[in-house]
Amino acid sequence: MRHAAAIRNAHGLLAGWRPLAPFFCLYVTFGATLGFLSGGAPLILRARGLDLGGVGLLQLINLPVGLTFLWAAVLDRVRLPFLGRRLGWIVAAQGATVALLVGLSFGEDWPLPALLALAIATCACVATMDIALEALVVETVPADRRAFVASAKLCGGSLGGILGVGVLVGSYDALGWPAALLGCAALDALCLLPILAYPEARLQGAGGVPERRSGGFARLRVLAGRIAALGAYFAAAYLIGGPNTLALLDLGVPLTRVGFLTGTVLPAVNLVMAAMAGGLAARFGTVRLIAFGGTGVLAAGGLMAASCALRSADLAVTATILNFVFGGFLGVPVFNMIYRWSQGPRPATDYALLFGAAFFAAMPLRVAAPALAGWAGWPGYFTATLPLYAAALAWLALTIAHTLRTDRAAGRGTAR
Repeated sequence: MRHAAAIRNAHGLLAGWRPLAPFFCLYVTFGATLGFLSGGAPLILRARGLDLGGVGLLQLINLPVGLTFLWAAVLDRVRLPFLGRRLGWIVAAQGATVALLVGLSFGEDWPLPALLALAIATCACVATMDIALEALVVETVPADRRAFVASAKLCGGSLGGILGVGVLVGSYDALGWPAALLGCAALDALCLLPILAYPEARLQGAGGVPERRSGGFARLRVLAGRIAALGAYFAAAYLIGGPNTLALLDLGVPLTRVGFLTGTVLPAVNLVMAAMAGGLAARFGTVRLIAFGGTGVLAAGGLMAASCALRSADLAVTATILNFVFGGFLGVPVFNMIYRWSQGPRPATDYALLFGAAFFAAMPLRVAAPALAGWAGWPGYFTATLPLYAAALAWLALTIAHTLRTDRAAGRGTAR
């Protein structure tokens, strides 16, 4: 009896997660491609002696992720002459990503500006696929299931980071440039296949009734406060946790160990936390989960400041892992609310504004953070980030709480 019940439970769990597989697979490609193109370079160049200000400039590789709002309206207005409204753009963008990666595989000896330009173009294609996929989620996934999609997103991105940084970059000396790029291209092509069977037309409208606004400026006024709260949070989250691995290098942790932490251990921890957070968000509520995760991130930041002051590499490694553990709890509720806020007449544009514009707004601080640390010293830098993160977290939590209260008053069926 118990054996039969266990089998039924396993089948039920599998049936519940099967619809998430297409989303999970595409988010694997997002994490792997961006991880391979931009994840290993800062650590490698810092280990070779590049100053912290120069390392910060490498953040510009991710710039297309923050600029998707410039072309997102095209995805809402133009339907490609194949597949569905969103699936057409997903396939076109992913196909372009594969083609560019294949092209890059021939460029081991090309000038750096040419490689950088192609890498940025590849990131732009990946980001375009992402906003089309997010619009598909908003339009076809019911509100009470989006927390699980957000969990699949972060789990897939974490696994992609393991593959793109931990495997491809970690095995770069053995693989070489062409094989590493072609491996990434093959992964992107393979992970595109599950979404081709997604019933977009049948599920269209299952995401709920969109918010109605009189025009673009009215919609922008609604989103502006949310974009500002997200931008402050993204900037503060990077300030308190992003430069951790650079600090580890400066504390004497070997590059191989830092690379293993960055490309394997930390994404694996993030994957587990994201898998847990989907169910926790549905059970305990969005604001409570954000408060719990944010408190843990603050504690990890304080421990990192103490580690740097004591010059304790082992304590700093512990603080870095704790930052990823508690930060992993935050990703699901934050992205779940971005889905909710994107529930307008033009979800691709709304998502690009909410995530892309907020990411772009945080870019100056992301670029400046290593230089600020070099000026203030690591203990002073991490100490200064604590009140900034606490304020940004409180702002975001209050903004989310206001939306949830409004939804309850209006009788909307959204996440708690």
